[in-house]
Amino acid sequence: MHYYEALAEEIRTSAAHLLAEDVGPGDITAQLIPERQWARARVISREDAVLCGVAWVDELYRRLDARVNLTWHAADGDSLSADHVFLELEGPARSLLTGERAALNLLQTLSGTATRTRHYVQRVADSGVRLLDTRKTLPGLRLAQKYAVTCGGGHNHRIGLYDAFLIKENHIAACGSIAAAVKEARNIARDLPVEVEVENLEELEQALEAGTDIVMLDNFSLEELREAVRITARRATLEASGNVSETTLEAIAATGVDCISIGALTKDVKAIDLSMRVIQVDSR
Repeated sequence: MHYYEALAEEIRTSAAHLLAEDVGPGDITAQLIPERQWARARVISREDAVLCGVAWVDELYRRLDARVNLTWHAADGDSLSADHVFLELEGPARSLLTGERAALNLLQTLSGTATRTRHYVQRVADSGVRLLDTRKTLPGLRLAQKYAVTCGGGHNHRIGLYDAFLIKENHIAACGSIAAAVKEARNIARDLPVEVEVENLEELEQALEAGTDIVMLDNFSLEELREAVRITARRATLEASGNVSETTLEAIAATGVDCISIGALTKDVKAIDLSMRVIQVDSR
């Protein structure tokens, strides 16, 4: 399935799951509100952030009640300032409130991922290095978080186990050598990129000799990263991985590697503080 088709399907699936887990057989508190009560509400960011999740919220309210009208004042990837009203909703009061928590949970998580990514990207904006996500995503939100990374200016590594080879230590041991593993990968799927994870400069030489497309430099020191760049001389893409943090990011980027993969973009995400406020109520 094409990436965008898979993403569209995940949006539909996620919206259905969010409503099922929160609303279940029905929102009993919303029944306190008269059925004909109409309302307007605003969603506000309480802190600076990068927005992500518009399509998910649209789908969620479409499934919940098609009478709810959403007016967005920002798009995915836009910067939000504190106290920014970026979404207005109008429709049956019951439905607005029933969908509130599911919508905010999704928005705050994906916006958190996009915001963290933007922060890291800005730190190395002048280096030319590309920041990559990993498969260390929140369960059930793989494509959503990877989309959020792109909204923050980052890039996607492989989506899963199916769209690229990543040959690690145990794969190499099972195949017998780096050369044997790369050769078998080419036999299986010549059109897919082949990446090899190496732990030292000797293994780097072996990966280059085998003709790998990408070499992941696992937990290399800064000196070793610089030497790896010199040895490789553009024969393969070099990806630095391991021990990447705000304090080490810029120094790693300065070594000349092409990419840096960072699990923290998705696995250590901090939700953005968002809130919904009803501003007008009337009967219809």
